[in-house]
Amino acid sequence: MFDQLREDIACIHERDPAARSRIEILTCYPGLHAILVHRLAHGLWRRGWYWAGRFTSHLGRLLTGIEIHPGARIGRRVFIDHGFGVVIGETAEIGDDCTIYQGVTLGGTRLYKGEKRHPTLEEGVVVGAGAQILGGFTVGAHARVGSNAVVIKPVPAGATAVGNPARVILPEDHAAPAAASGGEPGPAPASAASGRTDATRPDAAPAAASPCQEDIPPSQSEWAARPLQELLQRGRTEPAPADGAVPQEDFAPYGVGRADDDPLVKVLHELINHTAQQDARIQRLCSALEDLGQRIENGQHPLDAERLNRMVE
Repeated sequence: MFDQLREDIACIHERDPAARSRIEILTCYPGLHAILVHRLAHGLWRRGWYWAGRFTSHLGRLLTGIEIHPGARIGRRVFIDHGFGVVIGETAEIGDDCTIYQGVTLGGTRLYKGEKRHPTLEEGVVVGAGAQILGGFTVGAHARVGSNAVVIKPVPAGATAVGNPARVILPEDHAAPAAASGGEPGPAPASAASGRTDATRPDAAPAAASPCQEDIPPSQSEWAARPLQELLQRGRTEPAPADGAVPQEDFAPYGVGRADDDPLVKVLHELINHTAQQDARIQRLCSALEDLGQRIENGQHPLDAERLNRMVE
């Protein structure tokens, strides 16, 4: 019992930068108190002393503001940070090394007794503040649930769920295209098929300058041949570790890091930037035609891509 308590204190000290001492953690962290009370309530529940288990969990709720049903199963080194308003249902299961923030609900959507109504969190899951995970499905190991997300379907291991209803963002696997094609080169790009030279290739001869051409970064040049569906499925830029372990620097306190933007926002940014480039080309083309003596009526103001990108954010 004392070994498990030392584990709990050590994991809080490691994950919470506000924790200054083990005495502070032992006396001032309601998440730790809720876990300790739950272990007592769960032991009573397993012995068939249901009223005693429920009353013990009720006292823990009054003390900590965290409601954990005594029938829930909670693993080792689970950290409930701040914790106020957390609700964990009877058939919920939480694996080792999970982190749960305030206002989280592990609830159910069905009212039938004797069945799995609440979610299962596998090891290493991070659930952001205010998230609602509703149903008897599984959130895979080392997955992350963003703040205020409403999750009503399974989340694969290593993925991130954000939004209401939650959208699942899968980690990119850079080896997947090569594996799917068996190591063979893919089809030639459209520019090669039409006999044109790709200006982004290092061995390509420089093309003659024209008012319709400009230096485009590789990421923007790839946009023209990249379908929207691929952008929608874009997730984290870092692939998941092969051994399933999560490095310490990848820990995101509220379940969403800087690399986990909403895929729809990514698509909008790409569209705005692409439109701004096309608008600039049209402006140069109009100027070139006017230099040749052709008068062009163009009352449109240039596209303010920076303002639109700020609006999307």
